[in-house]
Amino acid sequence: MLKKERQAYILHQVNLHNKVLSSLLSHEIRVSEDTIRRDLMELSDEGKLIKVHGGALSHSFNDVIYSGLSVYSQDQKKIIGQKAAALIQDGMFVLTSGGTTIIEMARALPPALRATFISGSIPAILEYMQHPNIEVVMIGDRVSKNAKITIGAEAIAKIKNINADLCFLGINSIDIKRGTTENDWEIAQLKKIMIDSSQKVVCCTISEKINTLQPIHICNLSDIDILITELPPDSPVLKPYIDAGIQVL
Repeated sequence: MLKKERQAYILHQVNLHNKVLSSLLSHEIRVSEDTIRRDLMELSDEGKLIKVHGGALSHSFNDVIYSGLSVYSQDQKKIIGQKAAALIQDGMFVLTSGGTTIIEMARALPPALRATFISGSIPAILEYMQHPNIEVVMIGDRVSKNAKITIGAEAIAKIKNINADLCFLGINSIDIKRGTTENDWEIAQLKKIMIDSSQKVVCCTISEKINTLQPIHICNLSDIDILITELPPDSPVLKPYIDAGIQVL
């Protein structure tokens, strides 16, 4: 793979998954980690991504308030957000992760909705606070500077005490055999507990992330009740997930 092709692949992976690991890129592209590190440094110097220890972040992932200017596939995420918001009813307790797709759901909530939203995601909390009628509960603990979400034992303990009606997860990857996977260990542990603390689990993702894998397992398909993408439910790529018993929107 030529350098230009390699860096284009890296940028696509950063935008798609918000975060990439040098070790995983090295394995996928079959070059040394030193080569990956040099590529990430060049792309960072050009302002195309944010270089961090062990990998890189997208600019949208690093924002606390998403302007939309740097959000990958925002139109598709708006469609997903509208579908997700339609599931929420008055009186519900709703537990959510963070991410740009969840932000679009927050922006699509009808003004008359009266529900309680619980999250450790700072960008999501800021969006929920703009809503005139919903109650907002912030899960406190140590903050991940990369993901802008509270992590750690205290956050996990608080989530364990919740019995949410709905859990909305912005997911990084989903695969018919491996279920959902993640590239951040602490975020993966949070999502596992969120699933256990909810009556119904809704996974939200753009279709590009379907049939992809990340290194850290979160849950099996049997743990997912609803899968929302920007595609129509009868899209061929979604049929295996319908066959697995998931409601697809």
